[in-house]
Amino acid sequence: MIEIEIQNETHQSQFRIKALAVPRIGEGLRLQEPDGAWASYDVLDVWYQQADFGAVWVPYLHVRLTPGGDGETLAPAMKASVPHQAMPIEEFLARFEGAKEHEPVKLTLDMSEE
Repeated sequence: MIEIEIQNETHQSQFRIKALAVPRIGEGLRLQEPDGAWASYDVLDVWYQQADFGAVWVPYLHVRLTPGGDGETLAPAMKASVPHQAMPIEEFLARFEGAKEHEPVKLTLDMSEE
């Protein structure tokens, strides 16, 4: 995980996120607004600065709200909460494997050479 410093031009704020990759200039991000809604942001600039604690380079992003991406244009399904979707494993297996009983496969984890 990479810790990225975000400088938000729209709200004049600064915060950090953790990500698997650093976005490039021109790419978009989905960030949570102060009111809890999600909105699209454009990456305006990317740069790296050396951290105070050693020879580590920290990525910085300068972002701005995407025009028309204020969160009001999201589909209603994206704004609604997702209900609990847990399903018992027996029901899941019966649905996809038929009515026969599921038989577990025996695994041998013994790595010794004989």
